[in-house]
Amino acid sequence: MKMVWQFCYNYIILPLFYLLVRFASLFIGKIRIGIRGRKRIFEDLIINRTSINKLIKNIWFHSSSLGEFEQAKPIIEELKKNKQVNIIVSFFSPSGFENSRKYRYADLITYLPFDTRENASRFVDIVQPDLAIFMRYDIWPNHIWALARKKIPCFLVDATMRRSSARKWPLIKSFHKSLFKNINKILTVSEADAKRFKSFDCDPQQLKVVGDTRFDRVYKRSLESKESKLINPSILKDKKILVAGSTWEQDEDVIIPAFQKLAKYEKEVLLMIAPHEPTLLHLEKLENEFARTLPSIRFSYLNNYSGQRVIIIDSIGILLTLYTYADVAFIGGSFKQNVHNVLEAAVYGIPVLFGPKIEKSQEAKQLADTSGGIIIHNKVEAYRKLRILFSDNDQRKTHGKSSLDYVQKNVGATGKIIKEIYTIF
Repeated sequence: MKMVWQFCYNYIILPLFYLLVRFASLFIGKIRIGIRGRKRIFEDLIINRTSINKLIKNIWFHSSSLGEFEQAKPIIEELKKNKQVNIIVSFFSPSGFENSRKYRYADLITYLPFDTRENASRFVDIVQPDLAIFMRYDIWPNHIWALARKKIPCFLVDATMRRSSARKWPLIKSFHKSLFKNINKILTVSEADAKRFKSFDCDPQQLKVVGDTRFDRVYKRSLESKESKLINPSILKDKKILVAGSTWEQDEDVIIPAFQKLAKYEKEVLLMIAPHEPTLLHLEKLENEFARTLPSIRFSYLNNYSGQRVIIIDSIGILLTLYTYADVAFIGGSFKQNVHNVLEAAVYGIPVLFGPKIEKSQEAKQLADTSGGIIIHNKVEAYRKLRILFSDNDQRKTHGKSSLDYVQKNVGATGKIIKEIYTIF
């Protein structure tokens, strides 16, 4: 069966996928960047490989994009702290590669080549990993098969399998059954995920529930962020702060009217709103939204702060730190397609509000079950929840404690994964 699936993948699925990527590159800039970035991939790999210490082990981490790489960082940093190893990092997406090129714990950072049999075999020959770790879900068949042929151990880490996953469809499931047999360890986020992987005929020795390194990552970053002096304390003195993070227009249509009404009754409330895409057009739209009711100021102009009730965040990469100032948080994406990372706010022990689109976020659902997270469905409900949270300190603290307890109970996946890695070395 393995030979059949290799034939189907290499001569039917892969050519169709390649044509689709090429066609999509005509319209999507990010795909064009990814194609250009791979043009000299092997030449660059050979050159960069010469600077790596050849006397120590190589561990290769692959992530689809930046979000998945954030989950790899706690593992990488713990390994670097305790072992002499080379860390090779690869990405499928340009966003991951471009934003991580200066990551100081990696000895080599590269794109993953297009997943042909020849490319995969050449990549593995150059990198010479002693262990390959694929983060979450981004496993490429020819690279997995190349590792198996060379008897190089391979882990799938922070592995999840949603109940509705397309991988469970009959033909696709048969393909993945064959593929998963080549992975030495599948380290899952939860018991439910492990159970679903079992339905793919995975050997019990392959599976282990270890938890999710995202909890470790946000917890560590929260400790670092608490030392930050991002905003002058005098601006926030005696204020109650709502941080709306990673918002899209659909989220803003709910949270902005709710805050505007709240501000009429709660004179000390201040909103920090960080759009997911802080383009000039989006920033100007937000300014116009508030111009009729509340004065606003952009984050980059805070030196000129004069009592504005709204701070519009026009910088990227600071959202986690902004949550340190929050009394309540609203997480965007939850009225558009899917909620963004709720853990980044929950780790600070504050109530976390989000809309109803949380089907793909196990953390948002669990946070809501613990009462640390609060689901809102429209602007009227958003206003009511905000009014209660900002007027009742006890309720706000109760919800906040539930958020922090949820995060702290789930910290520790990194240590369990490290133990599994040490079984190889």
